[in-house]
Amino acid sequence: MKIEIKDITTETVSCSNCQACCCRLEVMIISETGVPKQYIEFDKWGGETMLRLSDGWCSALDRETMMCTIYENRPWICREFEMGSYECVTQRAEVS
Repeated sequence: MKIEIKDITTETVSCSNCQACCCRLEVMIISETGVPKQYIEFDKWGGETMLRLSDGWCSALDRETMMCTIYENRPWICREFEMGSYECVTQRAEVS
């Protein structure tokens, strides 16, 4: 039996093929960026996180375009999660 191993190090991610996989991760709000209150919920410890809807996706994600509707006010963690980084590619591989 031959096992195929997917090489995620050669995958190029761009705006045109982004699957917004990071928008399924829990996002803590740890600095003030102006995230509108309707996109914020509180975890069991009282910390602010991005609200995720019943489908598991971030509430700020436009499901048709797969783009952030609050991009200019997105949380710091979202700003630091770099498209095409190792973390991005790894997350894509996990949901593929």
